[in-house]
Amino acid sequence: MCGIVGLHLKNQELHPRLGELLAPMLDCMTSRGPDSAGLALYRESADAVRCSLRSDEPIDWVLLGEQLATDLEVPVDVERFETGAVLSAAADEAALHAALRRIVPEVVLVGHGRAIEVFKDVGAPREICERYGIAKRSGFQGIGHTRMATESAVTTDHSHPFAPASDLALVHNGSFSNPASVRRRLEYHGVRFVTDNDSEVAARYIARQIAGGADLGDALRMVLKELDGFFTLLVATGTQFAVLRDSFACKPAVIAETADYVAVASEYHALAELPGIGEATVFEPTPEEVYTWTR
Repeated sequence: MCGIVGLHLKNQELHPRLGELLAPMLDCMTSRGPDSAGLALYRESADAVRCSLRSDEPIDWVLLGEQLATDLEVPVDVERFETGAVLSAAADEAALHAALRRIVPEVVLVGHGRAIEVFKDVGAPREICERYGIAKRSGFQGIGHTRMATESAVTTDHSHPFAPASDLALVHNGSFSNPASVRRRLEYHGVRFVTDNDSEVAARYIARQIAGGADLGDALRMVLKELDGFFTLLVATGTQFAVLRDSFACKPAVIAETADYVAVASEYHALAELPGIGEATVFEPTPEEVYTWTR
């Protein structure tokens, strides 16, 4: 049992309040996932590439930023945390990744792209939101997850969101019955995995479909064909926000939509304090139907 939440803001006036609105939603899901939690937040795309990083060993993040700036010959901004950082630079994304692998191969790339920032850790959702200052963060959409581990270890790597490609992130409530066979096919095609989490298989499968030219909706329809199990998926890109439930729809999910936003949660009480919720259209997503919203 896990909890998922998401918020896609249509009204630009709400963008400064993204974190303020999303953090309490995630906290409401604590009982569904006390092991770990995380969020992927999306801000307006800019010339800069953002890399969300973490390390199990002490890292001088400021020094790393200086080394990267010298290597790439562009300024690098650094936002530090206890065990990680978000770096941003007006650089080629592949060149930045190559420089990171060369200078600090031990550092884990948690998420990357022009819009996305990923924050995830072991611990209670409220503590993690406070640790990373989520309530003060702005943006146009975000997805979050609280995890109750059932099939793999409780570590930061195993926590959600999984963000395997540029500006792509996935959170998942449920379990897949055939992740091993799908994983073997992906590995055959050169896809590399970090964990044994079944949710990572779904994330990397979707990433491969998008890399092959599919849009997010088509990629999720392929999930229905290839992955078996009980699941609710909430997936975001730099331009889209999508929800999918399996054919049995036994994993709870509720959507609330107004002129200002689309909100998703495993349970309604996570939506109850959102502005204008009394006027929202509230519904449960239909089994096997892909719901997408595009900026």
